[in-house]
Amino acid sequence: MFLQKLRYARILVLPMENRINDMRKVARGLPQKSGVYLMKDRLGHVIYVGKAKNLRKRVGSYFQGSRKFIWAQPKIGAMVDMVREISHVETKNETEALLLEGKLIKEYKPRYNTDFTDDKQFLLVRVDLQNDLPKFRLCRNKKEDGAHYYGPFAQAGMLRSTLAEMRKKFGILLSDAKPVKLEDGRYRLYDDARAEIFAGHNQTSVEEYRERVEEACSFLEGRAKSWLAELREQMIKRAEAMDFEKAAELRDLADALTKTIGRTRRFTRNWPRAEENEQTNLVRLAEKLHLSGPPTSIECFDVSHVSGTFVVASMVRFRSGKPDKRAYRRFKVRAFEGNDDFRAMQEVVGRRYSRLHENGESFPELVVVDGGAGQVSAALKAFLVLDLEPPPLIGLAKREETIVFPDERRELKLDPRDPALRLLQRVRDEAHRFANQFNADLRSKKIRESILDDFPGLGKVRRAALRENFGSLERMRKASAEELAEVDGIGPKLAAKLHHFLETGKSS
Repeated sequence: MFLQKLRYARILVLPMENRINDMRKVARGLPQKSGVYLMKDRLGHVIYVGKAKNLRKRVGSYFQGSRKFIWAQPKIGAMVDMVREISHVETKNETEALLLEGKLIKEYKPRYNTDFTDDKQFLLVRVDLQNDLPKFRLCRNKKEDGAHYYGPFAQAGMLRSTLAEMRKKFGILLSDAKPVKLEDGRYRLYDDARAEIFAGHNQTSVEEYRERVEEACSFLEGRAKSWLAELREQMIKRAEAMDFEKAAELRDLADALTKTIGRTRRFTRNWPRAEENEQTNLVRLAEKLHLSGPPTSIECFDVSHVSGTFVVASMVRFRSGKPDKRAYRRFKVRAFEGNDDFRAMQEVVGRRYSRLHENGESFPELVVVDGGAGQVSAALKAFLVLDLEPPPLIGLAKREETIVFPDERRELKLDPRDPALRLLQRVRDEAHRFANQFNADLRSKKIRESILDDFPGLGKVRRAALRENFGSLERMRKASAEELAEVDGIGPKLAAKLHHFLETGKSS
């Protein structure tokens, strides 16, 4: 539970010296535990909300004898001079204090919190439940994009630590994750050393992962229902004990939390249906692009490389507005080496549709390429070289989110909220993600292979056996010499040398 104890002290208007002394006494009476403190003026208005690892020490710093801390910061000095009341809420740990601080700042909008920190710089946690595997990301600006936002949170470092702990506790994905779909339909969330943090739950189904997301979202919401129940229980006990002033205080705090919950519920975690409004969006897209009808099948291409190396491309297919992942394709660019997005786009588009033509398969009703006029021209050239009639073809340029046509039509810029543009963005972003994932996989594989190449005595077969047994270089490095020796073709002597090499980077 967040809320364990709530203590309250009222300080009457006294001469400055006496008031500071009384405040100092109040601070000394606070627990040496983590929590949140609320400072109020003579009218009872909350003017500052802060969190503390040690409430006594933190609050006491405002009223210390020398007051050097105060005089060095005039705004804080002005605030301290206005303080007449202090209340606090104990929490189990600093993480829970952080979450409660964010909720109370949002509730009370304290004057001095706003003065000290630019609200635009507060961090938010973004979760997009439209994805099969939603990730928890940090951002600074809320958009009307259908995602859920939690916060704001004033303590950036603490929030990042909290998310890292949430990854361990709930088994959720953060922004750096690149989940991989397995043959049995489940997903491997992390493919590196972080795979071990879930205690055997790194592989999961979409349904099971969504349960984790539900738990994590409840955690970010501060478990307000539990607080509310406890507050009301304490309020009843105080009233029965004839402590009506304390009961009234608890009632007011419960009312405030009720309002906070009400605002949080704007982010209702109803998982969107895949088919929701998709047909309407497709009709809208057909109207904007002047197509003969809603494009039931859409294919999108993206090229990815690192300074002209590891040049790859992706093709994703959407059917009825939904990803058809079985139809996704990945391409290694073969015709050249170097940085030439246009040539790469022409090659992969040509390979894709020459194969469909040879197999007698139908073309999609819309082809989208990630890029502007150059990429669109390259894709069109691929059809012309093959002497094939191209389907409707467009490009979506990232910088301005502009739709580019292969003919004389002017570029089209839709309203950012237009459902037709939102649909195209989902398709484009999925192609981008798929291409980047393929690129990263190749780079990771190359790195693993190149490291093992530096060790004498390992041929292709032995390297393959090691990779099959351990899956990653990180796990191989953690293995003992005895575990390495259990791999086919790796004897005790070679295992000992390999273990030394993996630890030191030097062959013995």
